[in-house]
Amino acid sequence: MFTEYTNLPNNSRVWIYQSDREFTEKEVAFIAEKAEDFINQWTRHGDDLKGSFTIKYNQFLVLAVDESFNNVSGCSIDSSVRFIKALENELQLDLMNKMNVTFKDNDNVNLVKLPDFQKFAKDKKITSDTIVFNNMVNTKEDFENNWEVPAKESWHKRFLV
Repeated sequence: MFTEYTNLPNNSRVWIYQSDREFTEKEVAFIAEKAEDFINQWTRHGDDLKGSFTIKYNQFLVLAVDESFNNVSGCSIDSSVRFIKALENELQLDLMNKMNVTFKDNDNVNLVKLPDFQKFAKDKKITSDTIVFNNMVNTKEDFENNWEVPAKESWHKRFLV
């Protein structure tokens, strides 16, 4: 059951899918339509899930579920992964590569492979104040407050010199 993202409580669970490239405007519209359709049929053992999504920087798709309405199950998580894989195939994207790391350079979102991120940190091209995207957050509140943070406040800090 789809609801607007702003209507979800702060403790809603989120999953962040980071694209290996920016979405086109046409793709944003396509993803939004497909995500709403998916959420409208998303269930847990036959029970509706109340969910939503948001797209950030035309590069991140965030799925969210209000677990105070119904908890997700392994099967419902599996169906969301199948949905993401279908999007990847249709749009020729990589949304599930956890070895990609994103950070900001001024207002630009940059995506690099983890070894390159480590090298940039070693070369001090990335510092403790570089804004990184912490895709490990798992609630709406954390997403809104702790997703874009200085590297020193994220798991990324382990790579800083």
